[in-house]
Amino acid sequence: MKVRDVELATRETGTGQPFFWGHGLMGSMDQEDTGGLFEWRELEQSVRLVRYDARGHGRSEATLDPRGYHWRELARDLRALIDSICDEPPVLGGVSMGCATSLHAAVASPEQTRALVLVGPPTAWDTRPRQARIYRFGAEMVDRVGLTPFRCIGQLASLAVRDARLARMQRSIMKELGRADPRAVAAALRGAAESDLPQPHALRKLDIPALVLAWRGDPTHPISTAERLAELLPNAELQVAESGDDIRSWPERISRFIASNITTRDSRATS
Repeated sequence: MKVRDVELATRETGTGQPFFWGHGLMGSMDQEDTGGLFEWRELEQSVRLVRYDARGHGRSEATLDPRGYHWRELARDLRALIDSICDEPPVLGGVSMGCATSLHAAVASPEQTRALVLVGPPTAWDTRPRQARIYRFGAEMVDRVGLTPFRCIGQLASLAVRDARLARMQRSIMKELGRADPRAVAAALRGAAESDLPQPHALRKLDIPALVLAWRGDPTHPISTAERLAELLPNAELQVAESGDDIRSWPERISRFIASNITTRDSRATS
């Protein structure tokens, strides 16, 4: 589907409340299916699930200007996609970069956002500069020697992830890079390095139901960000996974959250 200046790969399943979902940096719909973080069929039974590959990821068209990969710009892509196929305020959600994209889209258009599902919030604010340096180093490495060394480092890093499900997800991202355009990867890394979550004062004004889901033991997605989001967002609830079993329960948890907030807001609208 043509969205702004790129063709985005999209996938739509299920019926009901629209729920737009975004993957993480260097991920894609195919990568998420391989990585197995979620069992999508459970969500498809309760919502109209719209997934998409962000620009430069998966099967979507790539651009080579890092500015196009800033999280605010990805949020503009998301809003354009929503406007193209949806005639009611959707629930927005995603993991890592997809989480950040959804937050920026909600801040830009809160009246057009029904609720938020924020999974694996990335480094932000005071923890962001270190991660930004890592991304810039990665972009320089890709420019100089290609993707193979970058993928090897990522594979090694997955060995330090305690939970098998999260380690599998990280390995699937490195596999996804095997068919990526190195120029687009470098641009996306530089765009991520220049990005951050919305400022705290903007989040305090975002009175939208939000479910924040996080896991322990991953420095790229620290618990501190999830906890801070839960403090800042006026209508947020936080759940931290302590094991793979907890993560496996998340699709059901998300379905209940969406159903509850649809019922609550519809009741308010008719009262």
